[in-house]
Amino acid sequence: MSFRRFTISSGVITMGLTTMVVAVATLPVSAQSLGSLTAKPAAAAANILGEIRNSTGGAQMGAAVLLYDRYNTLVRRGVSAEDGRFAFAGLAPDIYTLRVTLASFLPAMKRNILVLAGTDNLLRISLATLLSTIDVVPGASNRATLMNDDWKWVLRSSQSTRPVLRLIAPPTAKEATLFSDTTGVVRLSAGDSNMLNSGLQQDMATGFAVETSVSGDTKVRVSGSFGYGSSSGLPSAGIRTTYMHERNGMAGPQIALTVRQAYFPAAFGSGSGTNTPLLRTASLSTIDSMDLLDGLHLDYGFSMDSVMLFGRLNYFSPFARATYNLGGTGGLIKAAYSSGFTPVELLARQPEGQTDLTQDLTALGQAPRISRRDDHAAVERNKTYEVGYEVVDGDRTFAASMYREEVANAVFLVSGATELAGASNLLPDINTRGLVFNAGTYQRMGASAAVTQTVTDHFEIVVSGGTAGALVAAAGDPAQKLDPLRSQIQSAQRYWATVRADASMPVTGTHLAASYGWTDFNALMPTHLSLTGRTTQQLGWNFSCRQPLPGFGGTRMELSAELRNMLAQGYLLLSDGPRHAQLTNSPRALRGGLSFNF
Repeated sequence: MSFRRFTISSGVITMGLTTMVVAVATLPVSAQSLGSLTAKPAAAAANILGEIRNSTGGAQMGAAVLLYDRYNTLVRRGVSAEDGRFAFAGLAPDIYTLRVTLASFLPAMKRNILVLAGTDNLLRISLATLLSTIDVVPGASNRATLMNDDWKWVLRSSQSTRPVLRLIAPPTAKEATLFSDTTGVVRLSAGDSNMLNSGLQQDMATGFAVETSVSGDTKVRVSGSFGYGSSSGLPSAGIRTTYMHERNGMAGPQIALTVRQAYFPAAFGSGSGTNTPLLRTASLSTIDSMDLLDGLHLDYGFSMDSVMLFGRLNYFSPFARATYNLGGTGGLIKAAYSSGFTPVELLARQPEGQTDLTQDLTALGQAPRISRRDDHAAVERNKTYEVGYEVVDGDRTFAASMYREEVANAVFLVSGATELAGASNLLPDINTRGLVFNAGTYQRMGASAAVTQTVTDHFEIVVSGGTAGALVAAAGDPAQKLDPLRSQIQSAQRYWATVRADASMPVTGTHLAASYGWTDFNALMPTHLSLTGRTTQQLGWNFSCRQPLPGFGGTRMELSAELRNMLAQGYLLLSDGPRHAQLTNSPRALRGGLSFNF
């Protein structure tokens, strides 16, 4: 009995005169991965194949494709190729959910995709600005009807479906491009500002964002906002640059640099336009993620901020969020912590690591909330501890959370008899004609729960409620004559409830969203931005609408309108004899805009 001599060198196996090039993918050594290497009948494996196109039939490259099993656990991840195709091979028979996202398009989702053993399942995805669809091609059970040479090449070349051991076709020479997949958006907006964002949302503003891939695994995004303050008429601007690196198709480290500059009204300074007080802020932030254990995922980062107004103020703000997957139908347990400024990067980080251009514009608008106390600048800072739980049961999602929050130099708008606060404690709001008041420090605790019901692919309802600390008016302390407003503010627990509905019209593509938030409207309830889940707290009646318009030259246009707190609820009334002042964190506002996506 004789044996042939063979050697292994740099992934090339040589046996006699026969040479094979072998690719081996690195997989974590675990019981699950070892089990996947055991021999199984070939007929048991199934494939999901898809084509992604826009409303005009053009292939869409670079779309993120996520595949979930019946327990809503992410099992596969892929990116569409130049011809808009993607493939997931070697799937176990099960019921799957597919989600497709691409910048400037409405995400498309298809639930209850039944995958049988030994079948090829072809999906046709049509992405639109506000109405995206996924259709399953019938009669796709015969493998010979779908597995042509084109689809076989998709299965061989896709990173997300690359088998552990396979034959590689000889590489073809292809000119590498430095920049690819460039997308952008330009947004023109006008109207009132949103106090919750407290950023560069002026009366008339222009925002833009551009993203491009560099060498395939790195993305660079540049966004900006320019406009004029509604009260001062003076210009203000902000620029944000983001660097993102991907690791094996997953979101890797991200670094962002944001700078802003704005002028206060001349009445606040010396009255001369050249000596108008100038506000400058700079922020360097970073976020990354890692898997500590099986099922335990950690997102962490920090920001370093510098604020120049009446001198320089420097801050360091860390944040982190841990997510533990209980597996099966157990759901997710989350714990989060932040200290300092609002953790914009953590709030914008989606569970699947996908982002879009609008999130950078939102992050650019999240400027530090600055007030004035005793003729010195003060910046609102929060310290938050939060735990949450989320589970998906069919077309319903249940979420619950508890938090503790400590706020220093709380910022609210004040109107009425503003002289009660004193001129040294007031600061003009850049975005409105109101004044900003420093309410001091408060602590509060809260608990909330929410249920999200997906009625159809185009209609969703969210019902949430809970209890949280609110600010109420009490009898002032006679000893605090120099501080009559703050002495009347006390903390108290109040209940709240919010109902929200989102719908997309199947013919016109119009997207509508309406919500109403109830609480004790004699109290001022600061909005808590949840770090762990979907327990959204809103106040009063709110309505928004987005309408796509016919595009030209590959550009898509969209009109938007937003109304906030139209019933003017949630104002805290403070009195000092015959004089009255009102505090609010959610003033009535109306905004509209026009977006160009390319």
